[in-house]
Amino acid sequence: MADFFERKRAETGVALNSVQKQAVQKTDGPLLLLACPGSGKTTTMIMRIGYMIEERGIRPSRIKPITFSKAAARDMARRFGELFPTLRVPAFSTIHSLAFGIARTYLEGAGKGFTLIEGEKQPGIPTRTVLLRQAFRDTMKEEPSEDELAGLSTFSSFLKNRLIPEADWPAAEGPFPQAGDVLRRYEALKRRNPRLLLLDFDDMLTVAEEGLRTDPDLCRQTQDRFDYVITDESQDTSLAQHRIVEHLVRRHGNLCAVADDDQSIYTWRGADPDYLLKFTEPYPEAEVLMMEKNYRSSEEIVGVSAGFIKRNRKRYEKGMEAVNGSAGPVSLKRFADRDTQIRFIIYELLAEENPGEAAILFRTNASSTAFVHELHRRGIPFYMKDADDRFFDHWIVEDILNFMRLAYNTAHKGVFSRIALKMDLYISRQALEQFTRAGADGDVFGAFLEEPGLKDSQRRKLSLYREIYGSLKGKRPAEVIRIIRRDLGYEESLKSRADKFGYRADSLFDMLDALEGIAKPLRTMTEFAERLSELKSAVKEAKERPADGAVTLSTFHSAKGLEFRRVFMIDLIDGQFPSAEDAKDPDLLEEARRLFYVGMTRAKERLDLLSYERNDRGAGVSDSRFVSEVNGLLALSDGRERLREDRKVTAGFSGKPEGREAMAGVIKDPARIVPGLKIRHRVFGDGEVEAVSDGRVSVRFVKQQKELDLNLCIGRGLIAEAGEGA
Repeated sequence: MADFFERKRAETGVALNSVQKQAVQKTDGPLLLLACPGSGKTTTMIMRIGYMIEERGIRPSRIKPITFSKAAARDMARRFGELFPTLRVPAFSTIHSLAFGIARTYLEGAGKGFTLIEGEKQPGIPTRTVLLRQAFRDTMKEEPSEDELAGLSTFSSFLKNRLIPEADWPAAEGPFPQAGDVLRRYEALKRRNPRLLLLDFDDMLTVAEEGLRTDPDLCRQTQDRFDYVITDESQDTSLAQHRIVEHLVRRHGNLCAVADDDQSIYTWRGADPDYLLKFTEPYPEAEVLMMEKNYRSSEEIVGVSAGFIKRNRKRYEKGMEAVNGSAGPVSLKRFADRDTQIRFIIYELLAEENPGEAAILFRTNASSTAFVHELHRRGIPFYMKDADDRFFDHWIVEDILNFMRLAYNTAHKGVFSRIALKMDLYISRQALEQFTRAGADGDVFGAFLEEPGLKDSQRRKLSLYREIYGSLKGKRPAEVIRIIRRDLGYEESLKSRADKFGYRADSLFDMLDALEGIAKPLRTMTEFAERLSELKSAVKEAKERPADGAVTLSTFHSAKGLEFRRVFMIDLIDGQFPSAEDAKDPDLLEEARRLFYVGMTRAKERLDLLSYERNDRGAGVSDSRFVSEVNGLLALSDGRERLREDRKVTAGFSGKPEGREAMAGVIKDPARIVPGLKIRHRVFGDGEVEAVSDGRVSVRFVKQQKELDLNLCIGRGLIAEAGEGA
């Protein structure tokens, strides 16, 4: 047995610890392998499969490794090929691709035709979004927003992955009271053609599970295909997926479930973390192994994150041991406002030798927009890791642009019809449709005043709004947005819709705050619209073709499985992380704590937890309770007096980077920066100055052209003459 490990160590340099070796050798029977962050679980899984083939003589086709995503399946197959180049690679796949094959066999055997309504669009077949939109329209008698469609899509996945019968959907707690009815209508639309079932991705799971449960021949044929099953990321597996796996391994029981219950963060889309805590119910003979050595993070990060997650009660009692030594303390910083938080991170990134080893993590996508704006303005490359880049196409952004378009042409009925019900005008949808179809032309407010049957309150509102709109054209865009929000009643409209459809109004207000932030330095509404278009293109470019050394922007969810030398966790304020909804429900609060833990454990050397005292609307906000918990842990480990001093100093951020010495030979006189000068920039490397104008310097670097803030570069010591060294 030992020969295998010694041989692989000599061939590949991979040396496993004692628990990892146990996990490799425990091939028969059920095994729950609990792997803490950075514990080498992927390497252990691959070595286990290689051991089964090379030492046990098991054919690769008899082993079924199931991963969480297509990307993970491809990555594991690649890494297996690197560690075992002479072996045939087993068929790594997602649970959905496995379920699709089972569902297809089941339905074809029953003589039922089907097609998918997700993935690649098929001619003549409506997409899932189209059917959800129609179901909403049929049930609610109005058009859904993108947020409402997204909420319905997530709710549908939750119901199906939890195997909740369709008859019980109306009673299930959804994003809004009629959500279950809308989804039942959606299913009815999918079944309109009895000869062709329309299936979404979640249906593949439920149909496959039904087939394995009700068709003995299908179940036996499927079981006969594999003698060993390995599931990765099992903490994020849904009940439907667990049931499919149970059917697969019932005859032989050879299952290795690799998981970390402390990183279960997807219950909102149907994952069932409680299943792991009851693993011995379906698998009474199961052995549980714990991989507790963290090879990723510093001892400070491991210590505080391990102590932090222990506040959760619904978990396996386990520890986490740091293999690496010290890299400096975990840093907690509280700024005056969000703008100061942004400036701090920008300055720190400019002082990093490689910003590509840093990540900015956030709870909601709205938090990323201000950073996209500032990073792009400063010329710092960034990469959007699976972040939602639809911000610039969001209906709120379109609403604000329509409000502005109407300011330039108050006779445009089409634009008016799209936003009139989002103002506080006291007019009905029916009255608006009548006016749009047959009302008088000209200024829409004046023309509407000519409509018969208006009440005095409606006339007063129309007259007031005509006055307001008459004053907008020459105002700066940030002021226009504030007037739209408050004087034209847009915020009240958003709050009313949020209350009706069960999402947080604050998240919508955060988007408006982000738009105001983008608008602040701009002079006209036209410039604002152009800037949004520019940022939209920049985000698309950052997702598809990120530049070298790009800092990563990611939600906490999307950062799972990644690691960075330095991590900034931002906007850590009460009501946002955890959210108000999280705080009301013990299970949601534990999941939010797990998500925070995931963020902390992405960092290898430096971890910054950042909050602020006032939000963009000037209201005071408190630190996240999670920040307070970390603060308490640091106080216990470091001494209360030192910690208080640290918090006091960091609260008064001066704009200077920490922990980096200045470059040697930096240019301190801006007059030396002239066209043709060869320079070296700390972040972007070697380049040549092409132009200097109005406090900006244009530089042609090896891979890109950048326009930089000259005073910032000089003041921060970011530029040296080429050859002077760094």
